[in-house]
Amino acid sequence: MKLYINGEINAYYVQTLCMLFFPGAKFSAEEALTDDSDVVTLTIAQNESGVSARAEMRSGRRCAVKERFEPFRAGITKVKTAKIAAGVAIVAAGEELFECTPPWGILTGVRPAKIAAELVSAGLSSAQIRDALCTDYFLNPKKAALLTDIAEREAAIIAATPPKTCSVYISIPFCPTRCAYCSFVSYSTKRLLSMTGDYLVRLFDDIDRTFDLIASLGLRVATVYVGGGTPTVLEPDKLSALLAKIASRVDPASLSEFTCEAGRPDTVTMEKLKVINSYGVTRVSVNPQTLNDMVLENIGRKHTTEDFYRAYNMARESGIKYINTDLIAGLPNEGFYSFSRSVDEIIKLRPDNITFHTFCVKKASDFLRNGTEVYSRSGGETGKSVDYSQVAAGLAGYLPYYIYRQKNTVGNFENVGYALKGAEGLYNIYMMEEVHSVFAAGAGAVTKLVAPDRSVIKRAAMPKYPYEYLSDEIYNRAWSEKNALTQAFAKEYFV
Repeated sequence: MKLYINGEINAYYVQTLCMLFFPGAKFSAEEALTDDSDVVTLTIAQNESGVSARAEMRSGRRCAVKERFEPFRAGITKVKTAKIAAGVAIVAAGEELFECTPPWGILTGVRPAKIAAELVSAGLSSAQIRDALCTDYFLNPKKAALLTDIAEREAAIIAATPPKTCSVYISIPFCPTRCAYCSFVSYSTKRLLSMTGDYLVRLFDDIDRTFDLIASLGLRVATVYVGGGTPTVLEPDKLSALLAKIASRVDPASLSEFTCEAGRPDTVTMEKLKVINSYGVTRVSVNPQTLNDMVLENIGRKHTTEDFYRAYNMARESGIKYINTDLIAGLPNEGFYSFSRSVDEIIKLRPDNITFHTFCVKKASDFLRNGTEVYSRSGGETGKSVDYSQVAAGLAGYLPYYIYRQKNTVGNFENVGYALKGAEGLYNIYMMEEVHSVFAAGAGAVTKLVAPDRSVIKRAAMPKYPYEYLSDEIYNRAWSEKNALTQAFAKEYFV
């Protein structure tokens, strides 16, 4: 599509607003303009009293034009004022053109709870926060209430987190098969899976260097998260070696949380679960995504509903303290009835955590490579499915504790983690709300350095692909760059 901006405003922000109504859009200056082109023209101007925005939105031969003047207000920066004016104008034009109202108003970021957290910190009451979210950001009242609830719960957990802590993420980028919706750097062919032995040798060096770096900074590790990919794709002896290496560098009993993903039921065995439990892991995730076998086959999950129940029951019997399950609303060819049934059946199991995702169309996914039509502006029955999951979880005693959003989700809906009281996944909060630094080891792992006051964040990535990660030259260069960045960051913010 074509986007024209006249005036000063962040172009990426405007693109994310456009994608609320043109999901999957690509913004290209080279694209030829035709009578059928999707076009958005934003004109923005500022005077001494505020910011005016005019949005003209065209789709084929249809057109809508909306304007907004946003006055300057105490406590609202000029940049934010411009974003509000532009957001309201574009959303209003899209609503008229497509008869579709984004549930999250003009909020487009990954971390919507940050906005609510600022209001919590300002001492506003729950009612005042909800009102501000609806008035200033045009959230649906249900979303405003959800966000307020989460922000207040997160604030209490964050306040109880000791200073000078950090988390560690360890990447196992291998899966038994690749899900059709996935874009993570994970590898599933027999040849690539044969690399796991060499990969672990390199990873153990990475883990040692990472924990040495953490110790040099005087930080205490609060949570460890072993993710992927699918860590339980490793055979029991390799999984044991990995967890033993971690336990040699940090006492699992000293951690607030120790997570190991077991997301693919077809990789779960009692032997692996006993290994996981023996090293003090406190949380695993066993994810069905849906309890509809036809949908599972369609999305490339090479397991059945029966496989999930088998894996879940073994996880319960293993003695691991907390179990998370994931469901995805809006999967291709799954309607409300099928999804709501999955919600009901999962709640009956009483997992400690349930994460309700909304189907997200990743650019590198097999669905798009195969030409499958998956983008949806309104989401069809997805909104009804999302609402049902949240109401059902609440009625069953689960509390929402973290939230994030992604571009190109069906209907622009959200991903929300629910937990029984006291069973919240701490790493999820620390990572999503950027509470403290997260040091990452493994291919594709990204270390996120966070200043104590959370005002500055720097990132350092390890080589993306396993074959790069196994290259001495590439690996050592990445580590040298990460170490230099960390030392400079620590000198300014940690000392």
